[in-house]
Amino acid sequence: MKTTELYDLTKTIAAPLLDSVEYPWMCLGKIKEFIVELGKTLDKEVFREVAENVWIAKSAKIFPSAYIEGPCIIDENSEVRQCAFIRGSVIVGKNCVVGNSTEMKNSIIFDNVQIPHFNYVGDSILGHRSHLGAGAVTSNVKSDKTLVTINAGGKKIETGLKKFGAMVGDFTEVGCNSVLCPGTVIGRNCTVYPLSRVRGYLKENSIFKSEENIVTKV
Repeated sequence: MKTTELYDLTKTIAAPLLDSVEYPWMCLGKIKEFIVELGKTLDKEVFREVAENVWIAKSAKIFPSAYIEGPCIIDENSEVRQCAFIRGSVIVGKNCVVGNSTEMKNSIIFDNVQIPHFNYVGDSILGHRSHLGAGAVTSNVKSDKTLVTINAGGKKIETGLKKFGAMVGDFTEVGCNSVLCPGTVIGRNCTVYPLSRVRGYLKENSIFKSEENIVTKV
């Protein structure tokens, strides 16, 4: 579950922030400040500051009906489609798709990530070339509003966070209309079947068919 076990840090502009923490969720409270400071250093030949603390690459495509609140960075060649709602403290990597009616807040999206249809991503990190199918969401607050813990092999890891969605590793596919419960950590190269409810830790190279049916890729 360590940061370097889940993510290739060469595939995100947020590498300095992620490299500073042992576990990726430790940076969730630092995203806002990091964006503000990083934005001031971005190449003005590549990025425009289109509003206060909102930096968008000149090569990115932003549909007119999308709403983007700062602080936010949208990197090169990414696309933010109709009615997307970015609520601030979001980094979108290179060559990404943020789709129609997708809502995001306080999250890091690595390069080449697709969240293309009716998704919610809050207080989460999505690794390089990960993908959320239509309607898949990260649930970031427990129903009883208590602090989020991670269930891993029968052990509970205290995070100290009230808001914590999902840490999704590189090359992971999450099927349509799945829910990643608060405190979910999914390793690299996993597949989650559509209509799944995932909680706790899913090790790398796993196929999640149901809570009772998790197999290893061969």
